[in-house]
Amino acid sequence: MKQGEGRGGWRARLREDRGSEAIVAAIVTPLMLMLLCMAIAGGRIVTSGAKIDAAAEDAARAASISRTATGAEAEASKAAARSLNDQGIRCASTSVTADTAGLTVPLGQVGTVTVTISCTVPLSDLLLPGVPGSRTMTSQFTSVVDAFRSREG
Repeated sequence: MKQGEGRGGWRARLREDRGSEAIVAAIVTPLMLMLLCMAIAGGRIVTSGAKIDAAAEDAARAASISRTATGAEAEASKAAARSLNDQGIRCASTSVTADTAGLTVPLGQVGTVTVTISCTVPLSDLLLPGVPGSRTMTSQFTSVVDAFRSREG
C-alpha cells in the first residue's frame, strides 16, 4: 500500500472536506462586506467632522471682522454655508449660532467671537443595517476680535 492511501490518508480527508470552502465563503463574505461598509461609514463621519470644524473656523473668522453683532451673525451664517458647500458637505439640517459678546468690549480690550455649527449628516444612503439614518455633528470655534478695530457696540 502506498503512503497516503491508507484509512487515515490524505485522500480520505480530502473527500471528507468537500464543500467546506463554500460554507466558509458563505460565512466570511457577508462579514467582510459589513466590515467594509462600517469602515466607509466611519470614514464619512470622520471626514465630515473635520470639514464641519473647518466651517466653524471660517464662520468665526468672518464674524470676528464684522463691526456689528447682527452683521457678525449674518456673516457667520453665510461663511458657514459657503464653507460647507465648497467642501461638499450636504447637511440635512444646519444650525449656526454666534456669541458676539466680544464685539461690545471697549476699544483697546481683547474680545472673542465664538461660533457653533451643528450639521446633521445623512448616512442612510450607505444602506447599512444598524447604522442610524443620520448623525448630528457639532463644532465650535473661537476667534479673537482685533482690539483696535472700530466697531459699533
